[in-house]
Amino acid sequence: MKYQPTIGLEIHAELKTKSKMFCSCKNDPDEEKPNANVCPICLGNPGTLPVLNMEAIKHVLKVGLAVDGKMADFTEWDRKNYFYPDIPKGYQISQYKYPLISDGQLAGVELERIHLEEDTAQSTHDHDRGQTSRSSGQRSGLSLINFNRSGVPLMELVTKPVIHDAATAVRFAKELQLLLRYLGAGEANMEKGEMRVEANISVASESDTKNKKFGVKTEVKNLNSFRAVERAIEFEIERQSSLLESGGLVVQETRGWDDAKNETYSQRSKESSHDYRYFPEPDIPKLKISEIKEFSATVLKKELPELPWVKRDRYKKDFGMTDKEVAVFVESPEIAKYFEEVISPFKGDAKRVKLTVNYLLTDYLGLLKGAGNDKSSEKIRFGSGAVGQRRTETNLGAAVVDARKFGELISMAANGDISSRGAKDLLALLVKNGQSSSTTTSIKVLAEMHNLIQKSDSSDLDPAIIKVLADNAKAVAEYKAGKAASIQFLIGQVMKATKGAANPEVAKKLLLAKLG
Repeated sequence: MKYQPTIGLEIHAELKTKSKMFCSCKNDPDEEKPNANVCPICLGNPGTLPVLNMEAIKHVLKVGLAVDGKMADFTEWDRKNYFYPDIPKGYQISQYKYPLISDGQLAGVELERIHLEEDTAQSTHDHDRGQTSRSSGQRSGLSLINFNRSGVPLMELVTKPVIHDAATAVRFAKELQLLLRYLGAGEANMEKGEMRVEANISVASESDTKNKKFGVKTEVKNLNSFRAVERAIEFEIERQSSLLESGGLVVQETRGWDDAKNETYSQRSKESSHDYRYFPEPDIPKLKISEIKEFSATVLKKELPELPWVKRDRYKKDFGMTDKEVAVFVESPEIAKYFEEVISPFKGDAKRVKLTVNYLLTDYLGLLKGAGNDKSSEKIRFGSGAVGQRRTETNLGAAVVDARKFGELISMAANGDISSRGAKDLLALLVKNGQSSSTTTSIKVLAEMHNLIQKSDSSDLDPAIIKVLADNAKAVAEYKAGKAASIQFLIGQVMKATKGAANPEVAKKLLLAKLG
């Protein structure tokens, strides 16, 4: 029997704010010293009172507007009760009945809700500092808690169970990560735990699926890479299908993912909402969104940037880019901004725009990466398909070519003043010499200094043409005998004789004229 998978995602993303969700402690994901950013509130000390971080609420509302979600008018916070060592209060302040955002869609996937809560602390297991057993000689290890992350604003997005394959789930998660970065709501680096994916997976017969009868679901927790998301979903679909096919039953449970073994494993029975004994948080006042002017949809929409999917469509339509080219610009807003600065003087010129795309993506980014410039902390990201994994980065600093100068280089290449090879060499010179060269020396002067200007005047090329014809009598004879390809050989010899300075089109015309 063939089984149809149904998948729903729960994605947690830490939000980029100066302070934590309910206290003034610093929200710093890069803090290396354990328990440096803590206070009685985020440590859950008795008698402390939480205070709302309004910037975190604003981030979630912007995400909701971007995905065409329904913004709540009334909302409240709830206590979600469970007892883990990384929950200092014995409960988590979250939202249950009244989320900030309901409905919406992203990347073709319908959403259930988006709400806001606080993150937990971080558990680590230190086997080197544990106690040694006298009987076995083995070290027992210590479980340690780092509370720096405790209380950090955490957005939770829940999709509807409308996904039916791993590829769609990964595509959705990538688009959400991109959206958070565009909005400045969070970096969502999965390798740092700033974005965690949980997948709810079930399988059922095709007839049951058509009648909206789902199978028993399992939840795979804390997937920290897109590769893990894809493999865990595919494994779980296969595991459940095989289990049902052999007459077994799928148990509702929470499972983990073992990256080394490429398989899921059972952790515990799956909790239901009533297990958490939700009740309204008594220490935080109810919130009426409509009474806060800066939270109105009209105000927030004006603050939204051009969204990733809008930019994607515009670049395809206006610039005729391939999907791969578009991906680089959409995934790296810094590169897109630089690109648009370069083409602004000739935005309607398709030839120049295409040359800019080619030289920028093929040559310029590679040169910057190779330069390894560490004089600036400003970074650009590039490379399609890598968002969310370890990203390739290079610095924008002394090695960056002024956008206006880059545009002049493109115009020289388009006009035939420099060859394609000459444009690459000139670009390499600009990057090698640094910002001072690109701003103080004009592109044309720099090209002349390094003999990169193409020679298009017949008086400049005639001596080389005559010498090439005299030195290559065999190729001349073959051309006159009807071997048309010989002309390309002769053009190559002219280019070699002029050290690449000859305009190949002009060289071809002069050769043909002399060959009759």
